[in-house]
Amino acid sequence: MKPQRIVVLISGRGSNMAAVARACADEGWPAEVAAVIADRPEAAGLAWARDHGLHTDVVDFRRHGGDRAAFGAALAEAIDAQAPDLVLLAGFMRILTPDFVARYEGRLMNVHPSLLPAFTGLHTHRRALEAGVKWAGATVHFVTAELDHGPIVLQAAVPVRPDDDEASLAERVLAQEHRIVPRAVRWFVHGRLRLDGGAVRQLDGEPQAVVAE
Repeated sequence: MKPQRIVVLISGRGSNMAAVARACADEGWPAEVAAVIADRPEAAGLAWARDHGLHTDVVDFRRHGGDRAAFGAALAEAIDAQAPDLVLLAGFMRILTPDFVARYEGRLMNVHPSLLPAFTGLHTHRRALEAGVKWAGATVHFVTAELDHGPIVLQAAVPVRPDDDEASLAERVLAQEHRIVPRAVRWFVHGRLRLDGGAVRQLDGEPQAVVAE
């Protein structure tokens, strides 16, 4: 059986992309990171990908004059050239159109730095601190047309400390992202996930929530 092909979309440093690529190689998944695509040429993760022999591409949002549909069409063309089994949004900071999401339904996965459905959108850590929540975290989910919603694959909960600021909380949440994103992708490529209505089941009974100390 040929390896499943993963396309990763990034906007910045791509640390979750790197975590997935490392786990794929180290754990011998029946998969490969076929391409890393960024929405801007200065995305730092592109250099890491190139240095590790991964194919890279850029679909610059700015070249489409803010036209989300045109950008989505160009992005889809670049993705489809790689014939992906899974498209992973790993710090990809663009809102995708419903048509784009529908094109990859069931094989489009995202990581968001909050315990969804809380704190969708931007500035999640600041808003969590302002709200006085005692737990923050990260969520891996399948993407739907509604922003930062969709069937949840895996979550990691992080306790909020009394002395936390945005930077310290973000750092601890990101460390958990590096744990759960590769795990969720591994489950996908091994065929161990099933959508059951609006919920995701892990077929081996592995926990779909982790708690950081």
